[in-house]
Amino acid sequence: MLHKPSANTDKPISYFEFARTILLGENLEDKFFSAEIEWCAYIPFELPERPGRSEAISFSDKQIKFPKAPNLNQKQNTAIALHSFANHELLAIEMMAAAILIYPHTSDEDIRFKKGIVTALKDEQKHLGLYISRLNELGYKFGDFPLNDFFWKQMPKLKTASQYTAVMSLTFEAANLDFAQYYAKIFREFGDTKTADILDIVLEDEISHVAFGAHWMKRWREDKELWNYYLSCLPHPLTPARSKGIGFYTAIHSRAMNDEEFVKLLDHFEDDFNITNRWK
Repeated sequence: MLHKPSANTDKPISYFEFARTILLGENLEDKFFSAEIEWCAYIPFELPERPGRSEAISFSDKQIKFPKAPNLNQKQNTAIALHSFANHELLAIEMMAAAILIYPHTSDEDIRFKKGIVTALKDEQKHLGLYISRLNELGYKFGDFPLNDFFWKQMPKLKTASQYTAVMSLTFEAANLDFAQYYAKIFREFGDTKTADILDIVLEDEISHVAFGAHWMKRWREDKELWNYYLSCLPHPLTPARSKGIGFYTAIHSRAMNDEEFVKLLDHFEDDFNITNRWK
């Protein structure tokens, strides 16, 4: 059954209660919470050590290898891949909720930025629902495989909205511009058009999310080149290598970033980061 965000209240609620419900709620239903939001004055909030998670969807120290592409025509391997994709969507939802809560808003511009996060968060809820629905069709449920917390571990390092945007939009979501295309092609070659079509939907939304991040980073950079500003906002040990997936789809990155020089520098960036670790 497809999970869809549904309003849990007939009345508008504060941004604080909206994001807090999603971040600290322990069940999947909480992560799909949706309501009309009122933007009241900022309420201080301390980032929790971990987001709320019931035992069924809790983080695990166990590792599970992401299947190699030639083996993704096997049902269990498809399920493992979908489970990994869904985990990243849930982590993004929780990090976006955290961003809404921990970064102060003292101006109309700050609120516009946070409204953009809410829009992206709703897209991530849609993606999570699509992945879970496909998992269910294959006879699996979310939580059947170990769930890692790599993305969440970065959250305490993101002290400013610009650091958050550099990591979430221009790194994790930028990498998905490549991953979504690559895996959509693989699944379509195996005749799994349902999974491929989901990845196509995710790709289109991710383009808008990266564009959102690029827009705000360009506003905040002052006199710095965008690439240098981006580098200055990345917390150790993250590097631009995390912004690339398997292969590099220049045209899509260019469409999202609207900055040819940035895309060129990203395309040519290399370090010791190993591609086999990119689905941590």
